[in-house]
Amino acid sequence: MRIGRYPVRWHIVLLTLWTAGWFVVAERHAAVSWHYLRQGEQLLFGQASGGGLALYANHPELQIGPVSFLVAGLFAPFPPDLGEKLADAFMSGVGLYMLVLVGRAAADHYLGTGVNHRRLQQRVLIAGAAFIPMWVEVSVRFAHLDDVLALFFTTLAVRALVRGNATAVGVFLALAVDSKPWAVGFLPLLLALPRPARLRSATWVVALVAVAWLPFYLTHLETLHAARFTIPNQPASSLRWFGVDDPATPWWDRPAQMALGMGLGALAVRRGRWPAVVFLAADARILLDPSVYTYYNASVLLGTLIWDSIGQRRLVPWVSWIALISLYGGALLVPSDSTRGLLRLAFCVGSAAYVLLWPQRAPRGTRGGRRSRREALRGSLVDQ
Repeated sequence: MRIGRYPVRWHIVLLTLWTAGWFVVAERHAAVSWHYLRQGEQLLFGQASGGGLALYANHPELQIGPVSFLVAGLFAPFPPDLGEKLADAFMSGVGLYMLVLVGRAAADHYLGTGVNHRRLQQRVLIAGAAFIPMWVEVSVRFAHLDDVLALFFTTLAVRALVRGNATAVGVFLALAVDSKPWAVGFLPLLLALPRPARLRSATWVVALVAVAWLPFYLTHLETLHAARFTIPNQPASSLRWFGVDDPATPWWDRPAQMALGMGLGALAVRRGRWPAVVFLAADARILLDPSVYTYYNASVLLGTLIWDSIGQRRLVPWVSWIALISLYGGALLVPSDSTRGLLRLAFCVGSAAYVLLWPQRAPRGTRGGRRSRREALRGSLVDQ
């Protein structure tokens, strides 16, 4: 099937229909948090008092990166209701494009290894079907443009990593952090680059993050207090199972989330399992977060999508569906707060142990899977 010169992939058609169905369901109670993006955009551009470079100093509750406010400004010229609908549609479309990007990254990663392309499409279809409900949750129901952009730029970084474009990896990871600070947990992807290109890519990350954030800190030192902003420690949080009964976010919690996510990601790269980096960082986030909002699970489902499509070769991507059933199904069907917290804890610990420790089968035509990775990243030195 073709539209003009361009082929239409049957699995993308099915996923588009699947997305449209979930969009219609979620749109009835949509854009729960869009007002934060609209408020931040108005503050950033000086349309409201106390904004500009004083934005984060005066509004520490806006834990959203400046890039997200810039993108939210694209919808500002429209009437508020229309702007919300357009933003919802835009973010839903971004999710579909991410599925295309992951599919292409998987095809490039397995190029020359004997992996059947049709089976790969089937894998993306099945994993994507689990990903879409959680994507609609973050993009339509909650309208968290910041999380959407952080995950989108990270997906672009994964695609660039497979293609061997080290500069693009650094740029996209920086934009992810500039959209939502918790995307710092995805930075171990840099370690999957060849050593000569790693430093240059990291330099791009540091430079672009500094350009986005330093003006706020240098002009208003009170911005430092924004990092101390706390949220309630909900009864269903996994933190309760660690004996943390503080009513709000413990002082050590955010640094521990980032350190755990980056540490697990670095370990995954060291073990030759870089496609698990996003998955492990997302695990660390929901494991130690005091809140249990369902849209948090979108980062986990992106991680399982990347892992099921690139990191393993089974036809049935069962990790994605276990994640959906455990995290989303548990939130909807399990009445006990304590039990939901235990489910989250068990999933995070079990899935991290699986992707890090379970024996992996190397693709045919490779030696321990290493040759295909070198071929996938070979162009990075040329790009530099």
